[in-house]
Amino acid sequence: MSIVIERWNVHPGSTWMRGVRPEKPVEFNEALGAWCAYGYQEVQRILADHETFSARTADLAAVQVDEKFMAGDISQMDPPEQTMYRKLIGRAFSPRIITNLEPQIHKVTGELLDAVDEKGSFELVADLAYPLPVRIIADLLGVDDLDLFKGAAFDIVENMAGIDFVAGGENAEEQIHSAEQRLQPLLDYMLEQVLARRRSPREDLLTYLTQVEEDGNRLTDNEIVNVANVLLITGHITSTMMLGNTMACLDAEPDKLARVREDRSLVPGAIEEALRLLPPAAVLSRGTRRDVEIGGVTIPEGQMILPWVAAANRDPLQFERPDEFLPDRSPNDHVVFGHGVHYCLGTRLARLEGRIAVNALLDRYPDFRSDPDRPTEFFPSPDMVGVRTMPVLLDR
Repeated sequence: MSIVIERWNVHPGSTWMRGVRPEKPVEFNEALGAWCAYGYQEVQRILADHETFSARTADLAAVQVDEKFMAGDISQMDPPEQTMYRKLIGRAFSPRIITNLEPQIHKVTGELLDAVDEKGSFELVADLAYPLPVRIIADLLGVDDLDLFKGAAFDIVENMAGIDFVAGGENAEEQIHSAEQRLQPLLDYMLEQVLARRRSPREDLLTYLTQVEEDGNRLTDNEIVNVANVLLITGHITSTMMLGNTMACLDAEPDKLARVREDRSLVPGAIEEALRLLPPAAVLSRGTRRDVEIGGVTIPEGQMILPWVAAANRDPLQFERPDEFLPDRSPNDHVVFGHGVHYCLGTRLARLEGRIAVNALLDRYPDFRSDPDRPTEFFPSPDMVGVRTMPVLLDR
């Protein structure tokens, strides 16, 4: 059985999620003013070949971003610069550090679900999927203004679509720069925290970022602010969407929900399959560093190309029954977390949070199901796919 996307308010532009296949694996999109890659093999090749497809695409976008937002953003870097920054930041996400977070994730999950029981109502995102990852990453960083973080994160998803940077269009520049201004309080707050750590170091990730050194290189205050904001906003919003999307897929197919509840070894597979079907980041961006032939077309140097992860993850040449939610799908080589040198640093943490949270929900709510009178809603974004609200019935 295919996942019935129409039952949800997923952005109508996500045609591949409704079984509509692009005719070509790579083609030029006039509306976006960019090349689009839809095929799995083509998307994987683009993400793997940083020497041909550069991650630094800001200069090719229709709307230019203030340079202060770019410093320290490894998603806009290529090796060797990217390698140095990745080493600096990556130590904070080592397997040992992430494993040591497991007791805290269990504790926070339990506290959040206890609060649900106390108030007698349950909205999955507001009560669990959002606060769980944001509390974990905020604890890591050593910061605590959770309301400020939530406002900034949701504002970015709803009002700063990456497609707008690429395509521009009427009022796009004004809207994006307005969103940047709304982000400024978070930047100011984070800078205050960075300066405080330089004066009085603590046992937290912000202090680590102020002190870490690699081959004589250290991060500037502005770079630390941007790194922290990327970790805080993109890191937790991805985990929020991952958990919400997993439960939405399970809720849509009660027979598979029952299977996963009975056989918990299927929980990791259910999460991976939800990531494949409903990827939080539906599209990435790259720029060609030379003329290149891919997908039967030749793309000149200096062109923007958009690898559509959402389409690649449903490519029938790579995945059998690509529109079906199969918790036991194996292998499941989706490209949600990227591929190659830009593979997501936070992947291990996101998967751990998802596994703990899904198991906790299945333990505590044996009849978990959404409220049919208040349908699940998704973020209204063309390039981010995630549950924004899911009211849950509390029959137990």
